Amino acid sequence: MVIGIQWIIFIGVAVLSWLVQLNLQNKFKKYSRIPTGNGMTGADVARKMLHDNGIYDVQVTHTPGHLTDHYNPANKTVNLSESVYSSNSIMAAAVAAHECGHALQHARAYAPLQMRSALVPVVSFASQWVTWVILAGIFLINTMPGILLAGIILFAMTTLFSFVTLPVEINASKRALVWLSASGITNAFNHDKAEDALRSAAYTYVVAALGSLATLIYYVMIFVGHRDE
Repeated sequence: MVIGIQWIIFIGVAVLSWLVQLNLQNKFKKYSRIPTGNGMTGADVARKMLHDNGIYDVQVTHTPGHLTDHYNPANKTVNLSESVYSSNSIMAAAVAAHECGHALQHARAYAPLQMRSALVPVVSFASQWVTWVILAGIFLINTMPGILLAGIILFAMTTLFSFVTLPVEINASKRALVWLSASGITNAFNHDKAEDALRSAAYTYVVAALGSLATLIYYVMIFVGHRDE
């Protein structure tokens, strides 16, 4: 019964994740063909948003890959993928503004971002060992159930990180959309497209969090089921 539930969870999450990623890729291609109208590239948009908010100690740079855009609070850099950094599309503007939203969170000491940053060392350690600990725990559940419990605790930390990430990402998009409209980067004709692009990106974090929670529940079921035998 538990094995059946496991496959339902894994297949369901995998299919949902694939659909969300496919949707994001389609939106990226669609909105990457629509210019903002002012000729500003993603890099230009990022620098303007930072400066408009009084932030001058954050560097805007480019990073290899596709959809690899991110803000690094350690060295205060907004890292934009090549397809965003040099593009003047509405998609590039939305992504660049979103990453700058994280820089604003950092500058304003946004509590969920601080919590996520505090969890990074713990989650990094947990991610490195959790798979091996859980595998060992399942194999040795009849003799050393405590190993599986330790694995569940490690996995719970990664699940917590996924859920703490949600308000951080949603708030960054909200800050981005407010500024894009107020600054005139977007207008009545294309603002809804920027909003749709960022909403599609947010879905990936929602699916990741729900998938992590479902997997955590599955491991807990194994542990509790063993204790009831």
